[in-house]
Amino acid sequence: MKLSPKDMALIALFAAVITVCSWISVPAAVPFTLQTFAVFTAALLLGGRRGLWAVVLYIFLGAVGLPVFSGFRGGFGALLGPTGGYILGFILSVLVIWAVTARAGNSPWVQLLGMVLALAVCYAFGTAWFMVVYTRAKGPIGLGTALGLCVLPFVIPDLVKISLALLLSRRLRKVRFIRQLTE
Repeated sequence: MKLSPKDMALIALFAAVITVCSWISVPAAVPFTLQTFAVFTAALLLGGRRGLWAVVLYIFLGAVGLPVFSGFRGGFGALLGPTGGYILGFILSVLVIWAVTARAGNSPWVQLLGMVLALAVCYAFGTAWFMVVYTRAKGPIGLGTALGLCVLPFVIPDLVKISLALLLSRRLRKVRFIRQLTE
């Protein structure tokens, strides 16, 4: 699996885009950010392989301590904390989008389905992680409480971000320069 210089540049660019989108944040137990928008846009615009590498690079940069996560956080502590499962869930999200579009094509409905399934997988992984970390730190937490903190407040904003990612990626694909760059 060899990456061309163009691939590496696109991967780095989208890791930076994900970083900037993570800094646009509304604080909460799990902060409201534009990370999911950037991750989904990367998967749709770059394709599965390069989109996956962009997310892995973003997570790697955060793991080594660069302040790329929400709240300008970085380091393994951020990944091992209560919201770390959602960040790691981005890898699963891109894999789901990649699998769905690889099997069923790139129509808008297929891409939408892929992103909704990817979001559900990210929610499931992140919420399970949150419950484990929370239980170790503060005591047991019920699934309903965890969903109320970590998922329910985000469903509508995340569906809006999915819609925006779909619209933006489809619009950008029509721009000849972008199309040539990402093919």
